[in-house]
Amino acid sequence: MSQWGAAKARRVFAALLRIGWVIKRDSGGSHKILARMGWPDYVFSFHDGEEIGPRMLSRIAKHTGLNPGDL
Repeated sequence: MSQWGAAKARRVFAALLRIGWVIKRDSGGSHKILARMGWPDYVFSFHDGEEIGPRMLSRIAKHTGLNPGDL
């Protein structure tokens, strides 16, 4: 069983900003390019109200260093 639950994209994005990610580029739509020192850039491509499930949260965590406690 996954340690991740589901969360709104707005909450996940806010958590990424709290752990040190910054917006490198914002296309104006749902795609935002995020940057963090020591990590490759990450494309966050979700609308604010969209629900992100446990499997996708796990994938995001693998690429960004996000932990369940960060949400």
